[in-house]
Amino acid sequence: MESTENEQGTPHRTLGRSGIEVSALGFGCWAIGGEWQTPDGQPLGWGKVDDDESVRAIRRALDLGVTFFDTADAYGTGHSERVLARALGKRRDDAVIATKWGNLFDEERRLAIGSDDSPAHARRALTASLRRLDTDHVDLYQLHISDAGPERAAELRDTCEEFVREGLIRAYAWSTDDPARAAVFAEGPHCAAVQHRLNVLQDAPELLVLCEELDLASVNRSPLAMGLLTGKHHGQRTLAAGDIRSAPPVWLPGFSDGGGADPDWIARVDALKDILTSGGRTLAQGALAWIWARSPRTIPIPGFRSVAQAEENAGAIAKGPLTAGQLAEADRVLGR
Repeated sequence: MESTENEQGTPHRTLGRSGIEVSALGFGCWAIGGEWQTPDGQPLGWGKVDDDESVRAIRRALDLGVTFFDTADAYGTGHSERVLARALGKRRDDAVIATKWGNLFDEERRLAIGSDDSPAHARRALTASLRRLDTDHVDLYQLHISDAGPERAAELRDTCEEFVREGLIRAYAWSTDDPARAAVFAEGPHCAAVQHRLNVLQDAPELLVLCEELDLASVNRSPLAMGLLTGKHHGQRTLAAGDIRSAPPVWLPGFSDGGGADPDWIARVDALKDILTSGGRTLAQGALAWIWARSPRTIPIPGFRSVAQAEENAGAIAKGPLTAGQLAEADRVLGR
């Protein structure tokens, strides 16, 4: 997968072996889904949102050369997909849409209510996502159940191949941090990527090797470590009750229940600051630059809730990746 430039000079990637061209930076649409939770009150969103501001941010991102938008049917129990559709409007063909399936939810009550890894649900979920996204196809369809069994995953891979043949999707992927599971999906001819966690604090060498060996794109969630790499969490910043980081589940390190950011994680961010803010970058832009330097297959998808955040993230594109020397220095600072 080569990194090229489009007519506007924005660096682009090809999504694995799919031939689908996307901007080297994507935008993650989890946060713009707004508040939702588990039945026992565990927050799953990032707090309250302003839909009009979300729409303006997406349109600004498009104007700045960002073409890849990653959402999921469960984000805000359908709300993120609806907001993305509203923002794109007649510019749908200017964007590459990735969404996910596998989680069940009650849209009216804004509740997550379990998961379903059956092929029949995959079709129901895709039909519903197409309706919410106001489109006749999804560009990249991703399994959202990270720990689904390999045998069932093989069934779902075959189901995705059916969706490709029917013209409902162009390619598919699995959102998982397990290389062995990702490899099961990669056996399908139209598997184009694996979505996995990657940031300067949490490297994923095995998955990057897998992407290189199997010609997959590396779509990177948590590129800013859930906000720790923005520099906004010093001084025990208080998080709103509807923010998942205020009551972090076990899979979300770096935050303590009700106490904001973990001081040990903040210390690591501070140690990296000089490297990441080189070349006039903000801390967040440096974190994205680290990911691009890590592999030419990477496509970080930072979240956003405002035009200002969209502009800052998109501003990283012009500054490009860190150097190999800076990459090595970051490893040294972190003791890797």
